[in-house]
Amino acid sequence: MPMDDIPSRLPVKPTRFIDQLRACMRSRNMAYKTEQIYVTWAVRFIRFHHMKHPDEMAEREVEAFLSDLAVNRNVAPATQKTALCALVFLYGTFLNKPLAGMQVTRSKRKVRVPEVFSHDEAKAVIERLPDIYKTMALLMYGAGLRINECLRLRVKDINFSMGYIVVREGKGLKDRRTLLPESLKEPLQEQIRYVTTLFEFDRANNLSGVYLPYALERKNPQASTQLGWQFLFPAKEHSVDPRAGLQRRHHIIDRNLQRQVRQAIRLAKINRQCSCHTFRHSFATRLLEKGYDIRTIQELMGHADVKTTEIYTHVIRKGGLGVNSPIDDL
Repeated sequence: MPMDDIPSRLPVKPTRFIDQLRACMRSRNMAYKTEQIYVTWAVRFIRFHHMKHPDEMAEREVEAFLSDLAVNRNVAPATQKTALCALVFLYGTFLNKPLAGMQVTRSKRKVRVPEVFSHDEAKAVIERLPDIYKTMALLMYGAGLRINECLRLRVKDINFSMGYIVVREGKGLKDRRTLLPESLKEPLQEQIRYVTTLFEFDRANNLSGVYLPYALERKNPQASTQLGWQFLFPAKEHSVDPRAGLQRRHHIIDRNLQRQVRQAIRLAKINRQCSCHTFRHSFATRLLEKGYDIRTIQELMGHADVKTTEIYTHVIRKGGLGVNSPIDDL
């Protein structure tokens, strides 16, 4: 079982260009997902220019690469923007050669309203999931969690007495609190009993404990062998920590949950482009339908800008802009 969301160990003094780029990002505490994305775009940029070293290129080559993405690759505007951000970091921060005055062909921006489940559709999908994945889907729908926010939950992040869930290092590496659905308290308590059983088995077999972020393992070496730090949704099999080469029990990987949800969507005969993230969109939509304040929803969703939350107001309007069709009066 891979541990895809744990940074691999780098040499103390990296000599490879990509390792040096990774080290630069880690020195700035950038999210590992951002590191992976930026490295991918740096490699694509280098390959596009036939393995020419970035230090030997500048604005002209960046313009050509970004324009090719829009003109020949027909990528989405968000994809082109991500590539631009990666190259701005590569040149401006890592190589200390800031880019300026570029003329780039932009991908055309497409305004899309997020796809959501009706309540009955969400229920139909969840009912077709195996038990452990059902609990995760209920959390995404009932608390507005992103897929990795759900998978990375630890036992200590569930506060039953106060009725909230702590989401740690969500998008933008921000922590937040969201609600703990009353109906999920018993299933989650049962899940913690299961985690406890696995935890005691691992301790009896002298496994190395769970992965801890940043320098926490050095500062508090006992934390990895404490129940509160165990993942709420642990994998059935052990994995090798890429940093230390130790056998650990990681959380269920995102690909497994995504595959189960896609299958459940097909079984529920929902013929739209839906995914795990649709549960999160549906959470915000249901709260708006119930009349909750948009600022409260923004806080629960962890949106930096309320304009991001306001997109859901377009979803809840009946039909097209709240208009009834003339044929409905026939």
